[in-house]
Formats: sequence, structure tokens, C-alpha cells
Amino acid sequence: MKRLLALTALVTGLLPFIASPGMAEGQLKVYHWFEYIPQELVDKFEAETGIDVTIDTYDSNEAMLASLKAGKLGQYDVAVPGDYMVQIMRGEGLLDSYKPEEMPNFKNIAPEWLDVPFDPGRQHSIPYQWGSTAFSVNRNVYKGDISSLAIIFNPPEELKGKINVLDSQGEVLALGSLYLGIPQCTQDREQLKSLNDMLLAAKANWASFGSDTAKDVLVSGDAAAGMIYNGFSAKARAEGANVEYAFPKEGYVVWMDNMVLLKDAPNRANALKFMNFLLDPQNAAAVTNYAAYNSGVTGVEPFLSDAVRNSPENNPPKGQKGEFIQACDQETQKLYDAIWTNLKK
Repeated sequence: MKRLLALTALVTGLLPFIASPGMAEGQLKVYHWFEYIPQELVDKFEAETGIDVTIDTYDSNEAMLASLKAGKLGQYDVAVPGDYMVQIMRGEGLLDSYKPEEMPNFKNIAPEWLDVPFDPGRQHSIPYQWGSTAFSVNRNVYKGDISSLAIIFNPPEELKGKINVLDSQGEVLALGSLYLGIPQCTQDREQLKSLNDMLLAAKANWASFGSDTAKDVLVSGDAAAGMIYNGFSAKARAEGANVEYAFPKEGYVVWMDNMVLLKDAPNRANALKFMNFLLDPQNAAAVTNYAAYNSGVTGVEPFLSDAVRNSPENNPPKGQKGEFIQACDQETQKLYDAIWTNLKK
């Protein structure tokens, strides 16, 4: 009896420590874009749940897909692919599914981002952030018209040799197609040849390929213009670069990044906790305030900073339209892969 009482006392004494949110309750492995979530928000999640979060990063949708297919699937719980990549990953069986009742905050997803073509009914993903991809120009270097994608693909003399281009096949080929006025995922050989030839000619005027450095080269002055995500452009401006983000007349890329539940996630329950956490309006707003994009969650407005709310990069002129990157069928994609490989030689 004394041993039983002693054991009971020991267990009772340990209960506060066992229940403490600071105690580790497992792990979460996140595969994420660079510079895209505030550390303070990760710390908040860890403190609230006791879950240890590890984040590895990538710099393009294609790099993330290749890495998962090369053996990293099963090592991560969640990833953050763009819209078209969600569709590709879903088609290749790389995603797990969930039921809305597994996430109490599922109800906070904005209606326009709920039944999306790349994940109908949101069975595999939640909205993370959305924005646009176009280009920015250093106005100290070039003061002329920046209303056309010609700034990137047929630049004026002042910008030749001073342009950074995203190291992202999807965005480069989509913007190139918009510039030429040809459809994405075309199978027309003449149109594909025109796209290939135009990109090779334009490359002679580019200084670099870089996605994770797209902001930094504008801030440092190593590039005078660059293809860029709108949030990166806003950050460059906030860091003192005299840059202007363009919404070109030919169009621009609109995208939505989404957090997906990966197949064979080693910590599925913790992944769902994290996804639910990010659907809380205050937490979603924290990402928006940090990344300078837009949220797909309702109720974030009271938590947004004035800088983000009034950002010119987040407010395109009326009448200007963007396009999502399309996911091509497998045979057509091979043609675009060949163009990209040729461009990167």
C-alpha cells in the first residue's frame, strides 16, 4: 500500500509537468519557401502546443517537387506549393486528404478560395498567401515607361545587363507567353519556337537568375530591374530601394500558395494542428504583415498593418488582370521543360 501511495503521489506530482504546453508533444516537419513565415509565429505555435517545428526551405515549386519525388516524401508533414503545383502533386498522388471537421478553423477560409480548380472543395490544402509576379524597376536608373513586359524581354539600353530573372520555370514561361500573346500550354510548334527564340534573345540582356535573391539584388543595386514577387518588391521598397512594381499591360501572374498535407506525413495530427493554427485570422494576418502578400482567410483586416493594407504592390490598377499558371498535360509539359532546359544552359 505504501508503494502504491508513493507511486500515486509521484504521478500526481508529475502531472503539471506532463500537461505543460512547454513539454514536447511531438514534432512537425515543414517544407517551405525561403523568407516566408515569421519566426515569432512559429515560436507562438510551439509555445501553445509543445510541438517542435523544423523548417527546411526551397526556392521554386519545381525544386520542391523534384526533391519530394527524389526521396524526401515521407520526411515532411506539410509543404507550401503554388496553385498549379498543388494540381500536379494531387495528380501524382503526393498528397494526403483531410476532412473539414479535422480543422475547426476551416470555416475561416474565404469563400472565393474554398472551391478552387486546383483542389476542389479543399480536400488536401488550405490557402496560405496569394499575390502576383511581374517585375520591378529601380527608378534612379530608369525613368521611362514600365507598362510592358518588354522591360524584361526586350529591355531599353539603360537596363541591359542589369536584370535579374526568377529561377522559376512556371513564372518565366508564363510571363513570356503573356508577352508574346500566346496561350499557356500551347502545342503549336511555331508558337513554342517563338517562345524559345524570344527567351534566348532576352537572356543576353539578363545579369542573373535568382529567386531567393530577387529582393536583395534590387536593394544592393546589383540589379536595376527584376522579375519579382509583389511582396518581395514591397520589402525592397521598405528597405530603401527606389523601386516601382509594374502591372504590365500584357498581363501578369496571379498565384496562391497553399499549405498541403503530404502523403505519408510522419506527424499527421501535428500537421493538422499547424494548418488549423494558420487559419486563425490573427495568425494569418501575422504572415501577411511579414510577407507583404494577401491572405485567403476571412477576418484578418483588423490585424493588418497600414503598410500592407495600402501597399501599391497589393493594389493593381483597375482593369489590369492577372493569370494563374496552368498545369499542362504530361506530353505538353515535356515541350516546356525542353525550352527551360535550353534557356538555363
